[in-house]
Amino acid sequence: MARQNFKFEKRQKEIAKQKKAEEKRLRKQGIEIDDDASGENSPKEPSVDDWLSS
Repeated sequence: MARQNFKFEKRQKEIAKQKKAEEKRLRKQGIEIDDDASGENSPKEPSVDDWLSS
């Protein structure tokens, strides 16, 4: 049986905590945040309709 990777779990908790703190900071500043946005400039993925219309 595989052992649990506690460092991975701890890191994930830290990332979630940092994200929550950042959202709270932005909320206090009055800036609206989008839950779908991860803070990165991710390009829109093409949909099926885009592929079929080509």
